Amino acid sequence: MRILLATLAFACATLAQAQGFPTRPVTIIIPYPPGGLIDLVARALQPFLQAELGVSVVTENRAGAGGNVGAEVVARALPDGHTLLLANPSLAISPTLYKKLNYRPIEDFAYIGRYGSVANVMVANVNQPFKTAQELIAYAKKNPGKLNYGSPGYGTSPQLSGELFKTMSGTFIVHIPFSGAGPATAAMLGGNIEMMFDNIPPQVGNVKAGTVRALAVTSLKRNSALPDVPTLDEIGLKGYEVVSFFGLAARAGTPGESVMRLNTALNNATRTPKLREILEVRGAEVVQGTPEDFTNFIKAETAKFAPVIKRAGVVVE
Repeated sequence: MRILLATLAFACATLAQAQGFPTRPVTIIIPYPPGGLIDLVARALQPFLQAELGVSVVTENRAGAGGNVGAEVVARALPDGHTLLLANPSLAISPTLYKKLNYRPIEDFAYIGRYGSVANVMVANVNQPFKTAQELIAYAKKNPGKLNYGSPGYGTSPQLSGELFKTMSGTFIVHIPFSGAGPATAAMLGGNIEMMFDNIPPQVGNVKAGTVRALAVTSLKRNSALPDVPTLDEIGLKGYEVVSFFGLAARAGTPGESVMRLNTALNNATRTPKLREILEVRGAEVVQGTPEDFTNFIKAETAKFAPVIKRAGVVVE
C-alpha cells in the first residue's frame, strides 16, 4: 500500500509539474561554437519561443566532439523539459561515426519537433584557379591530394557532403576538420584551405560580398538564397543530395504534456512571418510536424547516412 501511495504521489506531482510547464527559464543547448548554422537558427528561434512559452529562453553553447558534448549534457539533464537540445544531423550520424557514444540518440531523447532544413554549399577561396564545380573536379583529378576541404568537424553534414562528393566525382581531396564553421571559414578566407562545405545560411553573406566563391549546393533543387548557384546533381553528379536539419529535443522521460506544450510553441513560433523570413532569407526551409514525425525522421536519417559513413571509412575513436 505504501509503495502504491508513493507511486500515485509521484505521478500526481509529475502531472502537476507538466500542467504548469514551464515553471522556470528554458535553456537551449547549442552543441557547436558560435557562428555556424546551429548557433544561428537557435538564436533566431529564441525570442519567438520565449514569447510563446511566457518564460525566459536562453541559449548556451556547449561545443565538442562533433555535437556530442552538447547532446550528452541534455541526455543527462532533468527530464522536465527545461533543458533542450538544438537537435541536428549529428544525432543521425554519430551512431555510425563513433565507436562509442555516452548517449543513445534514439532512446535518450524525447524529440519535440523539427523546424527547418537547409542544404549545404560548396565554397572556395576566390584566389583558386577554378570558378565552377566542374573546373574544381577537373583540377582535383589532375592534382590528387593537393586540395584541402574544411568542415565544422568529423561527422557533420558538411563533412559527409565532402565525402559523398569525393566518392561520386572520383576525386581525392584531403579533409581538414575544424571546431566549427566559423574557424573553417576563417581558414579558407586566409588561404590555409582551398575550399569547404558549409550550411548555406552562414555563407550567404560571404557569397554576396564576394569574399568566397559558391560552386554548388547539395540539394536536388536550387536554393532560393543562392538562386544562381547550381546543384551538384545539375553539374553531373546525378542523385547527389545532402541536407541538414534542426529541431528541438528534451531528455527522454520528459512528461508528454510538456513535450506537446513545447511542440505547440515551436510550431506557433515558426508560423510567425518574421521568424519565417529570418530563416528563409538565410536559406533555410521551414518545417513543422509532430514529435512522432521528428522521431521517425531521425530514424530514417540514421539509416540513410550509415552506408555513406561506412563507404568513406570515417570512424572516430
